Amino acid sequence: MIESAIAQTAIRLVLLGLVIVLIPASYRVVVGETLPDRLQAVDLITTLLIGIIVMLALVEGTEVFVDMAVALAAFAFIGTISIARYISEGRTF
Repeated sequence: MIESAIAQTAIRLVLLGLVIVLIPASYRVVVGETLPDRLQAVDLITTLLIGIIVMLALVEGTEVFVDMAVALAAFAFIGTISIARYISEGRTF
């Protein structure tokens, strides 16, 4: 857990910024013009969620959240690769 008041304030501002950026990214998933555009928005949302989870790990002072963020990053990478291959080639495996 971070003891400094300035660091706590900075982390809370970063958390707020990450949550605010989720709104236009979600809009892009719904209104995206092409399938790759939507895939990129979903990948952005996943990256933002990983950032939020890591910031929460700093606030709470637990390593479990970091492990969850690493697992989410691994699953997101595999999912992005699979969907990108489906878009380009029409098959997943």
